[in-house]
Amino acid sequence: MEPRSRFPLYLQVLVGVVIGSLLGMTFGKDPWCFGLNNADLGTLGMLVVRALKALATPLILVAILDSFFKTNVSARSGVRLLAVCALNVSVAMGIGLVILNVVRPGERWAGHLEALASVAGKAPDAVAGATLSPLKNFAAFIPESVVEPFAKNLVISIVLVSVLAGAAMRATRDHATGSLVQSMATLEQLVEAAYAVLGRMLLMVASSMPFAVALIVADVVGKAGIGVFSALWVFLVAIGSGLLLHALVYYPLLSWGVGRISPVRYFRGALDAVVTAMSVNSSLATMPVTLRCLRLLGVRESSARLSACVGTNFNNDGIMLYEAMATLFLCQALGYAMSFSQQITVVLASIMAGVGIAGIPEAGLIILPLVLGAAGVPEATVAVAIPLIVPVDWILARIRSGVNVLADMVVAIVLDRFEPA
Repeated sequence: MEPRSRFPLYLQVLVGVVIGSLLGMTFGKDPWCFGLNNADLGTLGMLVVRALKALATPLILVAILDSFFKTNVSARSGVRLLAVCALNVSVAMGIGLVILNVVRPGERWAGHLEALASVAGKAPDAVAGATLSPLKNFAAFIPESVVEPFAKNLVISIVLVSVLAGAAMRATRDHATGSLVQSMATLEQLVEAAYAVLGRMLLMVASSMPFAVALIVADVVGKAGIGVFSALWVFLVAIGSGLLLHALVYYPLLSWGVGRISPVRYFRGALDAVVTAMSVNSSLATMPVTLRCLRLLGVRESSARLSACVGTNFNNDGIMLYEAMATLFLCQALGYAMSFSQQITVVLASIMAGVGIAGIPEAGLIILPLVLGAAGVPEATVAVAIPLIVPVDWILARIRSGVNVLADMVVAIVLDRFEPA
């Protein structure tokens, strides 16, 4: 078990957040040192995040291959993974629907959209080929070449290739004869070494995270400022409350009731990973920290990898809940009455969006127009509504990433509970 630092990563990251916030509020968009401004700092900080994502995808490959060599990744474990993920997202959507239908916060924006437009930001560019069609999304998961998933960071495609390769390698090893036995033993050692080296590389890059966080936060605060909250607080509180209820109430109860890990221990063990994810706005880039936190919680490596590597795209509760709540909120603000069946359509569209967009920066906001379209909102209205939430989405995006990491961890804890000793 790895020793815990006297100055934990989450405290280092929080110091970076404070420093970055001070720089952002003090200098805004103005240059402050050798012609550099906060936007330049953000660009530098994102290089660390880019490096983490670049290393995380090959780590997924070797982690899954190593798991097939060392443990029996059974179909039953895969079914359990999908069942726990389905339970989690069902609870998340239930929370969102209750808040939106009982409190109806979107109606507070009704008749005030023109005033809110004065603080609207610029919507991010759409992703080419983004769709809510299950068939088209599944077809996109099948790569045209073996290198394509790694070149484009296509996580689900990497998982599919890795599972296929791992199953084939295990079957080959189990039925090997003659010189092939030694060859497979050598291959197994190479995979184990590659996993150890990549994991160490990722942790080395992650050690610079507090500095990167300070630079990124300076850029974000410098651009958005803090004045936008006076106009957009209703949206921020409504969506944030749904995300936090799911993450801070449901997850610890599931961890405690099924995984036998108390809420205090669960949050203490997850703290480094959650703060890192919220700082860099990426659960994928946080994966090495997530795996380390799970080891510190005593979760077996096989369960940790199954959840954080194989199931990462299905644990996107944060994005899925955000898509559904944001869509229903905006529909209320626009005066669109939605029946229960229409709300279920939004929920299903949100789930499909959450499964299909991992690894895309600002994925939740980019895919929102598709979910709004599924709700029947005209394109012209979508073009007006999306920029309204851009100024505060940077906060919600980080909360989403934290929720996604907590989902990875609680799924691993639950899966581990049912694995044989």
